[in-house]
Amino acid sequence: MARLLALDYGTKRTGIAVTDEMQIIASGLTTVPTKELLAFLKTYTTEENVELFIVGEPKQMNYEASESEVPIQKFLDRLAKVIPQIPIKRIDERFTSKMAFQTMIDSGLNKKQRRDKGLIDEISATIILQSYLYNLS
Repeated sequence: MARLLALDYGTKRTGIAVTDEMQIIASGLTTVPTKELLAFLKTYTTEENVELFIVGEPKQMNYEASESEVPIQKFLDRLAKVIPQIPIKRIDERFTSKMAFQTMIDSGLNKKQRRDKGLIDEISATIILQSYLYNLS
């Protein structure tokens, strides 16, 4: 089997999470400046066997696409051209940032640590990936 890789895409930075090769455990991998994201993914996918990209799909409460969907779609078009052999799936990412922040509180991180937006993005990507894995079972 190969890894699954999830992205919590943002215009400034993107949180990344990945599974183990058995696709059982989702773990935060890193946060990358979005302008470096395609290069990072190209390098990562040459070094690791990745089967699928899972990308958060921001929706409003009425299920309509969020305004942040426009830059995400542009990125997905570029991703599909740069790494065409790996399919892309989307998963609803509503509330993942709030869930990530609550996870940080529950983990006992202090206020200074909770201000780390990169960590929030990485945890959000992990929640997106965990949601995908949960829906598979």
